Amino acid sequence: MDFNYFINNLHALKENKLGGLDSQFRLAPKMRLKYSAEKITASNPKKAAVLALFYPNENNETCFLLTQRATYNGTHSAQISFPGGKIETSDKNLAQTALRETHEEVGIKKELITIVREITDVYIPPSNFLATPFLAYSIQKPSLSLNHEVDHTFDVKLADLLNDTMILIFLQ
Repeated sequence: MDFNYFINNLHALKENKLGGLDSQFRLAPKMRLKYSAEKITASNPKKAAVLALFYPNENNETCFLLTQRATYNGTHSAQISFPGGKIETSDKNLAQTALRETHEEVGIKKELITIVREITDVYIPPSNFLATPFLAYSIQKPSLSLNHEVDHTFDVKLADLLNDTMILIFLQ
């Protein structure tokens, strides 16, 4: 998808109603289906925030950033994720958490990021985190500087994510 088209249509993303947990469960592993909103609340999860950051690649195609966590002795070792992490007492809100963690992990300054909106929280059972994702963009492909928490990064084309064929492959 052309990045200019993406930017020009952000108003729809800001205004559209979110699908919530029901939408998440459509593609979730069966193990996740046992977690209702009530059960998630009862587990008293730790709060975290992540950033779904969109930007243009060299061909002006809309991409988003994923990281692969470093290998370590822990729950999320070597996993693919959005940049982000747990809230700290110095964070005024979860949006600040997402921006701070993104800067710490991949070196993108918050001044280069525009947050569009918060989207539906995602419960992560293995570590008992409730992660709040934020949809954001940068008008240029960010220059990255990885810290020790990140092994490497991926530029994923939005067109690939929206490709129904990819979803069908995933469901098989």
